[in-house]
Amino acid sequence: MKVLQSIPKKEMNFFEKDDTLHKILEQMLDSEFLDYAQRELQDFGALVAGEIDERAKHTDREGEPRLKRYNKYGEEVSEIWVNEGYKKTIQQTYNTGIVGYVHKEIPQLGKKGNYVYSFAQGYLLSQAEPGFYCPVTLTMATAYLLDHYADDALKARFLPHVCSTGEVELFEGATFLTERQGGSDVGANVVEARFDGENYRLYGEKYFASNAGMCGVAMVLARIEGAKPGSKGLTLFAVPWKKEDGSVNGLRIRRLKDKLGVRAVPSGEVEFDGALAYVVGDPNKGIYYMLEALNLSRICNAVASVGIMRRAFLEAKQYVSNRSAFGNVLTNYPMIQDSLSKFAAKVHVEVATTFDLIQLYDVVSSGKGTEKETILNRLKIAIVKKETAEQAVKFASEAIELHGGNGYIEDFVTPRLLRDAQVLTVWEGTANILALEVIRLVNKHDAHKLFIEEMSNRLQKVSNTQLKDIVVDKVNKLQEQLNVFVTLNEDMQTYEAKEVARKMALVYESVVAVEWADQYGGKYEKLAEIYIEDTWALRKIGEQMKTVEYFNEIF
Repeated sequence: MKVLQSIPKKEMNFFEKDDTLHKILEQMLDSEFLDYAQRELQDFGALVAGEIDERAKHTDREGEPRLKRYNKYGEEVSEIWVNEGYKKTIQQTYNTGIVGYVHKEIPQLGKKGNYVYSFAQGYLLSQAEPGFYCPVTLTMATAYLLDHYADDALKARFLPHVCSTGEVELFEGATFLTERQGGSDVGANVVEARFDGENYRLYGEKYFASNAGMCGVAMVLARIEGAKPGSKGLTLFAVPWKKEDGSVNGLRIRRLKDKLGVRAVPSGEVEFDGALAYVVGDPNKGIYYMLEALNLSRICNAVASVGIMRRAFLEAKQYVSNRSAFGNVLTNYPMIQDSLSKFAAKVHVEVATTFDLIQLYDVVSSGKGTEKETILNRLKIAIVKKETAEQAVKFASEAIELHGGNGYIEDFVTPRLLRDAQVLTVWEGTANILALEVIRLVNKHDAHKLFIEEMSNRLQKVSNTQLKDIVVDKVNKLQEQLNVFVTLNEDMQTYEAKEVARKMALVYESVVAVEWADQYGGKYEKLAEIYIEDTWALRKIGEQMKTVEYFNEIF
């Protein structure tokens, strides 16, 4: 009897056989950076698939963070215990420069890295430990805020630690926004910043504070006494977790959240009672700064989503390729071939689309983007985050189904993938919040016109007529729907917005799919055909099954 198992560790490297990621890097990095990235990601891909994956299972099942509120003398310390394996994952991951090399030179290259490379690392990491990618995300957001908006003194104090790759003590970051009375309505926040004559001190509570107790510095929105109500009255503060003498900085963790998934990250309720805080940038622009960081976090969310999708696909493919039923290996059955082929097509297209967005984000976040690129960047972030998060849940669920009963057993990775995926539809904005962002961009900036114009221009450069014609038709129909959408009243727009966002995401992905088919042909043309046929429900009952016809050529 053949013993079934997950992907063999000795053969596993999340980077090595990911052809889509290899081609993305070839497209987006210069030759010197490409050589460096391929070497580093080869090593990181093996590390993530091996040690980090094994430790992630332990943290999820037995070694999740614990709150230590008091020391042996009864003094409040609000410390977080994490297991030694998790500490090792922290060290190994940050030392790769996943955060730091966006903001400082890579020694071997003599120049800074970029988000394409950082997110390639995050994509690999999320295939094993999407829970830990949350603190990495928060640290990326903290580094972004400090680097872009803090004064020189604050940068000098915190940024080297937040961007540490081992040369100084690491300060993980955090972004504390949510309060009980407001949730996504950040304008309802009431945490108060009082000036004591020399410094600001914070008072109040943040209700969902991820990486609490593990962060060295948190970026916190608070309202200075006398500031106007609403979101525009919020100021951004950098709040060190500890004072210079090592004692806790006027704050406490009330409790840790008992979460469905992503158990690696401690999420808690934090009370501020005179915490020393430093203003970041213009006191009147706190919400603007934090929303810029939120856009970065939403891309991280999309990267975690496609990472989970990729792992779910790999696990399902491994399982059904080695399982027999009713006298046949499962991959000999058309229904299994259909599922795997659609899996492969959707993963490829969503990874390619996410990095297409990331390449644009690199331009915009560096301050080199045009007004049009800035608007499109915000729009694409909203629609890609929404689509990838929803697909991560779907993929994790279907991977369980392809495993059958074993897929529901915690000995396999599939239950954790599903639990970890479910938060991605909530983190950094639910579908409703993202739909409201689409409405705002369409009504205020004519984002729909810019989007249709870009998609049409890109399609004009494609020579593959068959696929191109299908997608051109979808773009034209979407344009008609968007023209109606902008004429609707507020209630109708909110009712229709999620579906509009979904269709925009699918059109964007379809354009990327045909571009890859046109550039590379072969397997990528077949994946594009499968994706477009499935996405737009083109095949009728009894017609030829391209998913089955192309199965052996894809795999």
